[in-house]
Amino acid sequence: MPGQSSESEKGRMMKTWFITGTSRGFGREWTEAALERGDQVAATARNTESLNDFVERFGDQIFPIALDVTNREADFAAVKVAHEHFGQLDVIVNNAGYGLFGAVEEVNEEEARAQLETNLFGALWVTQAALPYLRAQGHGHILQVSSIGGVAAFASLGLYHASKWALEGFSESLSQEVAPFGIKVTIIEPGGFSTDWSGSSAARATPNPAYDGMREARAKRAGGMKAGDPTATSAAILKVVDAENPPLRLLLGAFATEIIPKVYEQRLKTWAEWTDVSRAADGE
Repeated sequence: MPGQSSESEKGRMMKTWFITGTSRGFGREWTEAALERGDQVAATARNTESLNDFVERFGDQIFPIALDVTNREADFAAVKVAHEHFGQLDVIVNNAGYGLFGAVEEVNEEEARAQLETNLFGALWVTQAALPYLRAQGHGHILQVSSIGGVAAFASLGLYHASKWALEGFSESLSQEVAPFGIKVTIIEPGGFSTDWSGSSAARATPNPAYDGMREARAKRAGGMKAGDPTATSAAILKVVDAENPPLRLLLGAFATEIIPKVYEQRLKTWAEWTDVSRAADGE
């Protein structure tokens, strides 16, 4: 059955996690959930002081690592030291990331590259660093934290979507490449949650007055949305990492389960309407 654990809770084997972006948001919630059930976590953050309370509560269960995921060399070093410290890595969670708000025309080169460096390349480097260890031990589970923004797209988030669509693309290929080694991949696709994603964690391009109407419409739509509780997502993540056959993709939150099927329905409808034109492109 979907989400069914292959281990009884009583006889569950302890897992060792490597989680990026653990200072707040989903990363912090999932770190705490893993620690509370007795697992071990190599927890990375730009500033590890944010993890001091976890160190006080959980002692040797947590291994804080200072890390900027945009630094490929540092990513490889962090994964190596985590493996040396715990002797094994079972779950890799590429969670570090942020939102970049701005119309495509508004985003400058530095902002665009920084968005991709964190959301896309950071996850890629950590994944590459972890794979040799997971292959050698013959098992492992990589969780790539995407978004409904990795499936659908909304105005004012073009470069954020670019980073998440790319993350989903390489992760789906990855899932096929590593399955023979006993490694599983799950793409996590949250909807709207009460994290700091759109607050101080976000970056914002310099606004062009031509797009003021777009921003007003977006603010109005966002005001009518009910954000989910990020703490409640922990149970879902634990079920996924304990599942014998975890899903390639997992939506998180009621909003995600409502909007994404509609996105696919519209795509199927459009493709069907233009089937004759599509088929004629073969030239036969």
